[in-house]
Amino acid sequence: MSQPPLFTIKDLKLTFGGKPLFEGLSLQICPRDRLCLVGRNGCGKSTLLKVIAGLIEADDGGFFTQPGTKISYLPQDAELPEAVSMRQHLMDQTGCATFEAESWLGQVQLDPDQTMERLSGGEKRRLLIARAMVVDPDIVLLDEPTNHLDIPAIEWLEETLKSFRGAIVVISHDRSFLKRVSAQTWWIDRGELKANDKGYADFDRWTEALLLEEERQLEKLNAKLRLEEDWLHRGVTARRKRNQGRLRQLMTMRDERRSRLQNRPKGASLGGVSGDVSSKVVIECHNLTKYFGDRCVINGFSTIIQRGDRIGIVGANGAGKTTLLKLLLKQIPLDEGKCHVGASVDLIYLDQMRDALDPTETLWETLCPNGGDQVMIQGKPRHVMGYLKEFLFDPKQVRSPVSILSGGEKNRLALAKAFTQPGNLLVLDEPTNDLDMDTLDLLQEMLYEFEGTLLIVSHDRDFLDRLVTSVIAVEGDGTVIEYAGGYSDYLDKRMAKPVNTAKLEKKIPEPIRPKTERKVSFNEKHEYEKLPSSMDALEKEIGLIELKLEDPAFYQNHPQEFTSLSARLEQAKQELDAAELRWLVLSEKIEG
Repeated sequence: MSQPPLFTIKDLKLTFGGKPLFEGLSLQICPRDRLCLVGRNGCGKSTLLKVIAGLIEADDGGFFTQPGTKISYLPQDAELPEAVSMRQHLMDQTGCATFEAESWLGQVQLDPDQTMERLSGGEKRRLLIARAMVVDPDIVLLDEPTNHLDIPAIEWLEETLKSFRGAIVVISHDRSFLKRVSAQTWWIDRGELKANDKGYADFDRWTEALLLEEERQLEKLNAKLRLEEDWLHRGVTARRKRNQGRLRQLMTMRDERRSRLQNRPKGASLGGVSGDVSSKVVIECHNLTKYFGDRCVINGFSTIIQRGDRIGIVGANGAGKTTLLKLLLKQIPLDEGKCHVGASVDLIYLDQMRDALDPTETLWETLCPNGGDQVMIQGKPRHVMGYLKEFLFDPKQVRSPVSILSGGEKNRLALAKAFTQPGNLLVLDEPTNDLDMDTLDLLQEMLYEFEGTLLIVSHDRDFLDRLVTSVIAVEGDGTVIEYAGGYSDYLDKRMAKPVNTAKLEKKIPEPIRPKTERKVSFNEKHEYEKLPSSMDALEKEIGLIELKLEDPAFYQNHPQEFTSLSARLEQAKQELDAAELRWLVLSEKIEG
């Protein structure tokens, strides 16, 4: 028998600045719920969390909370008193006992006696997590809990939430995190709250089905209405399909990177890096070593980064990721070894703090500092209005000052500005902070189309899995190792212990092992070789159909052909999805 809900809202109405944000919204939170709340930046996710927490008063609606229910809230950011110890802060804010405060601060690896004058972003986030959890709430509301956390801290938080006895509502841009902690999904879409009884792992399938049904309904309306509604999700769904199709290209690039790493001569001396534009080598380093006092931060690291490589840099906060990055870019001196950067390398750097933005400038002035209405993107001119629209900005915002943008909007603008700079080496430091899922898809597409070399420092595991050809892991004890593949590949190889192969074999599910050990038949090999050309043909067909359907006059002049092409478009997309899945299955089997 299901338990009654702990918290209920019925017919919520909330207006900001005369504009309705929510109208007729209803929800309920039950014991042990694992809810993720997703939607575009600015759709009201954080506002809804504050309404549930009782920090914002609604204009109208029915609210009910089970007597005795404790609701705890983790904000995106909070002002902290500098002169107070962390122990005292938890006790003052929550009324917890001393031993409870010290216990939770110990779990998040913070010193209870330390005051809060100079906390890093990660330390501040861990303190706020402890503050939310120390009261043992029945419902905990988490707004971007993984921001500024390193991967070990994120993994600890995942395990903590899995064993938490209360209900969880979480907002996060971290897909891997959401897949691991959520069992139900709320999606805010144009002021409506849509619910799915499955976790975030089902989000793409679920939303694609909803949007497909919506497009079918729109096809029954006139072309003008369809044109007015094109901003909804057409671009988003198209990006998702393209990004999925690029998986096989990424796998090929990873194979090339793996081959180079495996065949690299040990102890080879540093070769000269050509300054010619056609030089393939971007960065070459040998026995890179750096000390801070008696501590060896980087100990004897060697690598060759070539044009087109996509390198992810991972490690715990304080392990030495930024130090390694600065050594590779020759921004700080090394103590031992050699490092050479190609003379033709032009650097584009997107820092974590987004310091390149002037808050007094408008969005237009930020992208066109010398006037005019054109921006150059990878050597091609684009109108600034159309370019900003790609980054999900409303045309009404282009004359607004940067200072009024939200954190996520500032991130989108900083990314847009970065891609207007000429260069062939793009360095991104935590690019995914404060970005919603749609913007992450957009960023992924922009990075796929970037023809140069990428260095990405990130704690977003899903983002790294989708983009990088190899991972450089900074372990914190001076050890730096490069692994071909994404973050999941790095994790699998790092966890492997050859001395305990018998134990590892027992952990492999039995149904999976025969698949990787079976011989590949002639027909399967032939099918594997033919699939890429079939997928290319389907992608071209989909592109041509989409181009036709985007013409507003096409529906008016050819309504029957519009209907048949729409049906063929959906069928072609399904065929492409099936072909990609089959290619990946055969690829894993052949490699195995």
